[in-house]
Amino acid sequence: MRVISIVGARPQFIKAGIVSRELRNKCVKEIFLHTGQHYDFNMSEVFFKELNLPKPDYYLGIGSGSHGEQTGKMLIEIENVLLKEKPDIVLVYGDTNSTLAGALASAKLHIPVAHVEAGLRSFNKTMPEEINRVLTDHISNLLFAPTYIAVENLRKEGIFKGVYNVGDVMYDVALESIKKVNEQEVLDKYNLKSKEFILTTIHRAENTDNKDNLFNIIEAITEIAKKGIKIIFPIHPRTKKFIEKYNIDLRVQNLLVVEPVSYFEMLVLEKNAKVIITDSGGVQKEGYFFGTPCIIPRNETEWVELIDIGFNTLTGAKKEKIIYATLKEFYSCKEIKENNIYGDGKASRKIVDILVNGSN
Repeated sequence: MRVISIVGARPQFIKAGIVSRELRNKCVKEIFLHTGQHYDFNMSEVFFKELNLPKPDYYLGIGSGSHGEQTGKMLIEIENVLLKEKPDIVLVYGDTNSTLAGALASAKLHIPVAHVEAGLRSFNKTMPEEINRVLTDHISNLLFAPTYIAVENLRKEGIFKGVYNVGDVMYDVALESIKKVNEQEVLDKYNLKSKEFILTTIHRAENTDNKDNLFNIIEAITEIAKKGIKIIFPIHPRTKKFIEKYNIDLRVQNLLVVEPVSYFEMLVLEKNAKVIITDSGGVQKEGYFFGTPCIIPRNETEWVELIDIGFNTLTGAKKEKIIYATLKEFYSCKEIKENNIYGDGKASRKIVDILVNGSN
């Protein structure tokens, strides 16, 4: 069996690492294709080192660009690789332009597509990620859903065949990876104390590219920092670009702005923060894995189950709501009442078993 795994962005490296290992344990021939959608070292290569990902067999070096330009370039280059390698199946992850390009190129060549993290929906089609995930699901042959809600979303769209609720691959990785890190060493590096700081990550286009949204979020963060609460803010390249464009001043006491951190460091920060302010879907889940609630400056989220159980809070990009919800969580105690929303930590093994043996 020959599998081509297509990745290109930070969350995909994380998910692909543990699935790749299971594929190789089953002696499956895996061809690793990296589109180069994220090309900064801390956004890409460091994950290959930390997660023991195989060196890419193909590196396309696509880089940045508009959605159409980026996806179009990927389609051309991925098709060339597929024609050369003739895989039995193509494995795509998540909801990026790399995901959609990989799925489209494969479907056009009648090569089966397997989608890891299928069935997620924000129901906001102004988000490029929503378009990517919906289209990918509708042309995939195997759909590996992380939750029962994701399965229900697919059923509502008429997708029944090839759907499997395997659990969340990121849960597998988080459980395994946190054991490999010296947590105190990471906290000392940034002069932080466990459960005495807030972690912030902002990167979605709806927040970075919208001046009002970005101003509101940053003002909320700085107001919280001025109250004497330490905040660490690993800054995404896109966010940094717009902060510089709008001349937003981040020089505030208690606000520590740092370059993107490694995956292992991020896990430590997520586990030890008291609260997380984030628009990242992956960070929302990882916070839950470690019992850290998230304040989400968006109007919707793909991980609605965490809102439904009252663990995370949606605020939109509204300054006062962000401040109120964050302070409320920071000065309260919250316990996870359910611990099996995302499976049993064996999603990657289930995915590979289905790929190799079928559903039986």
